[in-house]
Amino acid sequence: MKGPLGYRLLWERIRSGDENAFFDLYAALYHDLVNFGIRTCGDVDLSTEALDQVFASIWEKRESLDRVENVQSYLLTFLKRKILRLLEKQNKINTALQHLKAEEDWTEMPYDEFIIRVQTNELVKLRLKEALETLTFRQKQLIHLKFFEGYSYEKIAETTHMSVKTAYNTLYDALKTLREQLKDF
Repeated sequence: MKGPLGYRLLWERIRSGDENAFFDLYAALYHDLVNFGIRTCGDVDLSTEALDQVFASIWEKRESLDRVENVQSYLLTFLKRKILRLLEKQNKINTALQHLKAEEDWTEMPYDEFIIRVQTNELVKLRLKEALETLTFRQKQLIHLKFFEGYSYEKIAETTHMSVKTAYNTLYDALKTLREQLKDF
């Protein structure tokens, strides 16, 4: 289903929660959007990452999406803005990492101290964000709920519709991954 009318119909189906329409639109526009992204930033990986984030955002916000007359143009603009934000973020991370190399060596510490240090040190926050990007969506969600919202495991399980044990194990795996990512920091 190609062309402006086809894309608009897929968009409307996405707005009503049609998962197949979501994947159809993704497949129909993927190559054009990735190529546009590559021309914009010159980086294949960044372009595909940005496009994935654009479509993930669309799916997450599908119920509140507005009608769009020119879906392809809308997605090109959305992708361009996402790439610019990722480039800005990447630049900030690179700057922060350069400053960190001049600072004291990172030592392993209990996670409570780790979280406190993250909250007080902007440079460490940037490095943590980079490490968080290596986690799955679910792991990031649980990290956010536990350490930034202060939820208990029971509240996390209730919020995410999983068992307490699964929430605990998922969070444990996420923290283990973060420790590995940050051990040389």
